[in-house]
Parts: sequence; structure tokens; C-alpha cells
Amino acid sequence: MLKLLLRKLRFLNISRKKSSRERKSQPSMNLKPQYRRLSENVESNERKIREIFGKSPDVTIRKFSIGNSGINALLVHLDGMSDLEIINDNILRPLMQEDRKILPDRKNTLECVIRKSVNIDEVVKVDDMEEVIDGILMGDSALFIDGSSEALILNTKSWEHRQVEVPQTEISVRGPREGFTEVLRVNTVLLRRKIKSPDLRMETMKLGRRTRTNIVIAYIKELADEEIVEEVRRRLKSVDMDAVLDSGYLEEFIEDNPLSPFPTVGNTEAPDKLAAKLLEGRVGIFVEGTPFVLVVPYLFVENLQVREDYYSRPYFASLIRAIRFLALHLTILSPALYVAMSTFHPAIIPPGLLVTMAAAHEEIPFPSYMEALIMGVVFEILREAGVRLPRPVGQAVSIVGALILGEAATRAGIISDTMVLVVTLTAITSFVIPSLTDVSVILRLTALIIGSILGIFGIVWYYIFILIHLASLRSFGVPYMYPLMPFELQGIKDVFIRAPWWNMSYRPETSGLKGGRRMLPGLRPSPAKNK
Repeated sequence: MLKLLLRKLRFLNISRKKSSRERKSQPSMNLKPQYRRLSENVESNERKIREIFGKSPDVTIRKFSIGNSGINALLVHLDGMSDLEIINDNILRPLMQEDRKILPDRKNTLECVIRKSVNIDEVVKVDDMEEVIDGILMGDSALFIDGSSEALILNTKSWEHRQVEVPQTEISVRGPREGFTEVLRVNTVLLRRKIKSPDLRMETMKLGRRTRTNIVIAYIKELADEEIVEEVRRRLKSVDMDAVLDSGYLEEFIEDNPLSPFPTVGNTEAPDKLAAKLLEGRVGIFVEGTPFVLVVPYLFVENLQVREDYYSRPYFASLIRAIRFLALHLTILSPALYVAMSTFHPAIIPPGLLVTMAAAHEEIPFPSYMEALIMGVVFEILREAGVRLPRPVGQAVSIVGALILGEAATRAGIISDTMVLVVTLTAITSFVIPSLTDVSVILRLTALIIGSILGIFGIVWYYIFILIHLASLRSFGVPYMYPLMPFELQGIKDVFIRAPWWNMSYRPETSGLKGGRRMLPGLRPSPAKNK
């Protein structure tokens, strides 16, 4: 009873904290009250700008007069984030022309500037200094005009950025070669090019009190479940922290099971893959400054699917997918099974192989589990070195290091030849499923410890425990092991095999996913009739 009461109080406390965080849907700059309100005097607004930004050298403040009207104006922008050509040709030159008198009535000057003077496609009128500062920090220009307590935010964004390139983490032999970049608008355009439908909705918000990072929630209105979309909004709005620098920051705050090693929030840097997910009713989360877009809900079987499966013929794609399932089990269980069989169950090993293993291990000073642990740690060190070093050097270090260390270890009598073979097989199979690399390391180490203590009996129970844990997981309300648990016939066509496209006429359908028909029936091709 006491535990139940404590759990109830803890739940109420968490709910109260969540509700207080949800009130802050947009982070605040916490400007002093005297700074927030704009003044009708340009000089006063200039002083506020200088006090807010301090002596930052990249803040450009340009004072000038509008034509021959004698009305003073102030233009503020960040050097390097705004397009100077747009500012000079479309803002300053039209306003400063001497033969042009904007309006004798100062009260309407702002409206007249919007209608007749500035040649900018996006102009927003604001009356709060926080909105002004936010626009300047985004690369826009702020225009203050004497006699008006409002300012204009003019779209002059322009900064250097990486061009659209091949996605590095999702290489595909066949299919589109373009990947997301660090620029949010470029990423949304890439998605719009894939899905040319007015039902594709994009909602924006800002997260991070210091970084004020732009976030975009993308979904297809007729396909996405509104409850899931609303849950995505709620979880994102509850994130209250100083900085959001990458989508990985948000992933840890919005996942359903933060203590599980399995990812319940997907990510991709391929526009075609994101478009395919949205067309199944998923929700995408763009984060400014990173090429990786989050996708929810996320299912376990998606770790074993790649883009190329859907661009190649189904027969070869099905064979390769079966190999991925085999590789997943081998990379997790190979060292544990080797240690368990050689230590506890030598009778199930063929006699010829058992004699070879015994001869190879005869002069090794360490038991089998210690060999596997040493080689596992060495492999992870080599893999980390290959990833962190520059690519040409990293590849040489990982390949040459593995060959030299493996040969030296066997010659020195520290590791047996059989163990080197087992660890090599484990390493190669771990590269087949990059999205589960970190999970496989944890599961492999745990299976090795259990196998060295309890043998195959312990490994079987460990495997059962993993399946039970997977069956208990959910991603935004959707069962993580769908369509296996719960079983669904239409969804199973894209799990162990990849059925032909004409045979997958329905979208996946489970709790949270609307399903429905994705193509007309009877599209299976048939030979042309003889005339």
C-alpha cells in the first residue's frame, strides 16, 4: 500500500511538472521589461539594440534618412547571415532615393514602405523587441522608422552551407543520391519535391532557451493519426533546456522507453525514405542544424529494411533481408555460443572440430570467455579509431590494425585461431545493420557473460527475455514488434521478405496507423495477349 501511495504521489508530481513545462510552448529570451517595448524614437531603439548585443562586431547598424522626407530610419542585421546585395538593392537604395518622398504623414510611413518601397517578398510587422532580436538572429533585417512603435522584419537570410550530397549513413546502389543538409529550409524543400501534395503539413516551433532552434513537424493530414501528431507536439513542447544542437537531443526526451537499449525513435538523412514513411502515416521531425530527421512511430523491423529493398526486384531483396536477420543473430550470439559450447557443452560439437579447437586452445593461458572479452574490446577500439580518424587514415588503421593484432596475438599464444575467426565473423556481421550497432554491442557483451556462467541454457533464457522486452515496447502508442506482435497479414509481407509492389496494395494498419489502400487492386502485370 505504501509503495502504491508513493508511486501515485510521484506520478502527480511528474504530471504537475509536465503541465508547467507545457505552458512554455516557445522559449523566451528573458529580456528586461524596459527592453521589450519598441519606442517611436529610432535613437531609443538603437540604444536598446546596442545594449542587448553588446559590442558584437558582426551586428551591423545602419542609420539613414528616407528620401527627402527627413524621416530617420534604422536598419539592423548580422554580417555574414544576411545577403548584402538584397539589403543594398532592395531596401537601402529604394528608401534613400533623394527624389522620392515616401509620405508626408509620419503615422502611415510604415505601411507605405511595405506597399511601395522595399522589394522583399516576406515582410512581417512586429511590436515586440524579442521578435525583432529573434528575426535578426535568424539572418533577417530589422527596419525601424521614426514615429512608429513597430518594426519590419525583412527576409534577407543568406549564409554559407553544405550543398546537397549523397547521404553518408544510408548508401544505396540504386535509388536517389540526394541527402538532407544542415539547413532547415533546404530539407523541407527536398521533402516537398518528393511529396507534391497540399496535404503535406509542416508546423514550426522553437526549442532551446539559448539556441532557439527551429523545429518542423511534418506529416500528411489524411494519413497521419491526429492523436499521434498531437502527442508529438506535446512531447516536443515539454522539452525545456538551454540548447538543442542536434536531433539526438530531442530523441532522448520524446522516446517511450528511455531505459531500453532499443531505439523507438527512428532517424534518416534520405528524403525518399522520409517521404515513404510519411506516406505510411508517420510523422517527421526536422531539427535545424542537422541532416538527420527523426521519424515516429518507429518499428523494430525497420532496422532490417533499407531503401534499396524497394528499388530492386523483390526476390533478391528478400534474400538479402534474410541474410540481415541471420547477421543480427550472429553478431549478438556468436561469441556467447562459442564460449558456452566449448566450456559447458563440448558434446554437441562435432568430434573433428572439437579436436581442432582443443589443439588450438592447448597453450592459451586464458579461458574462452576471457579470450572473447579481450578480442571484443580490441575490436571496439579499432572500430572507434577507424570512425574518428580521417577517412583514408581510419580505413588503413582499422584494416591493418585488425590483421596485425590478430596475427600477433595468435603467434604470441594469447588468443587462439578459432577465437580470432569467431570475433572476425562477429565484427563483419555487425556492419550489416548499422542502425543496431550500439545495441548489438550491449547485447553481445551481456550474452557473453551469461553464456560463460550458465551455458546455452542461460543464452536461451536471455533470448526469451529479449523477445519479451521487445514485445512490451511501444513507439508513440504503436507496438514495437508490429506486424509480428500483434500479427497482421498485410504487414508481414514486408518483414522477412519484400513482397512485389503489386501485392502490397494496403498500407500497414495497427493502433496509431490509419492503414488503407495505397494503390488500385489488380495491378499485377500479365503477358500481352497474342493478336
